[in-house]
Amino acid sequence: MITTLKNNLLTIEIDSHGAELQSITANGSNYNYLWHGDKAFWGRRSPVLFPIVGSVWNGKYRMDGQEYPLGQHGFARDREFEIVNDCPDDEAWFRLEADDDTLALFPRRFRLEIGYSLQGERLNVMWRVSNLDEKPMAFQIGAHPAFNYPDFSVSDSVHAYLLFDKRSLVAERIAEKGCVGSETLAVTLDETGMLPIVADTFAHNAIILADRQVHRVSMLDKARRPYLSLLFDAPLVGLWSPSSNAPFMCIEPWWGRCDSVDFEGSFEERSYVNVVAPGETFEARYMIIFEDL
Repeated sequence: MITTLKNNLLTIEIDSHGAELQSITANGSNYNYLWHGDKAFWGRRSPVLFPIVGSVWNGKYRMDGQEYPLGQHGFARDREFEIVNDCPDDEAWFRLEADDDTLALFPRRFRLEIGYSLQGERLNVMWRVSNLDEKPMAFQIGAHPAFNYPDFSVSDSVHAYLLFDKRSLVAERIAEKGCVGSETLAVTLDETGMLPIVADTFAHNAIILADRQVHRVSMLDKARRPYLSLLFDAPLVGLWSPSSNAPFMCIEPWWGRCDSVDFEGSFEERSYVNVVAPGETFEARYMIIFEDL
């Protein structure tokens, strides 16, 4: 089921399947900032990643002395959420709770709530993860929104520019089986401190900025005019596009990260996990500012 929120500047649509954003449209121009999910490039738009971000080594992880299979980015993005009806007029909330199917993949009883609200030219995305189990719950959660490049042409030498709130950046890279290796690479910015997005920017998969290096990522168009910004306090942000001719890229605040190559420890020993005590709730959020409105 599609839920719509609208103010004087923006209209957003959210599908209860995955509680996933379907569109972010400027009312004046009818322009959609969000990728439309063409499977020729990537069939999703803005999935929520839970209870893991990225991949676990060899597709399996260990919890409570047992081994569990779990695919990339977990299962929440493929589940139907309940629509919460007692929301303010300017917000929409969606709820997913553990059941027998999720317990076979992730042995904790949880409640995941995902909320959206519009404030002028800003979209707030909010998460609440509650531990309904009798044991502590380790988990990860992340965002994966895909944004259209403004005025895209496959022949452009530069599709967009990224501006960060820090000038010196070091990236982790996906090395093998969707997991990170030990090598890190310096991110090369141009003379203005921006990262040009060109055909080979994502030739080696995602660029992962870890250890709270940045808290704001702004996309500018190919003429360096402000387009949109993401603000967050996440410990990591991933940058990704599936191919050199894809007309979009993803800017992904993450409270979690894929395994390192050859990792064989328990779930709670994974890098960047969050742990919630029984009866407690973890909260996080990020904001998208549409700068050209």
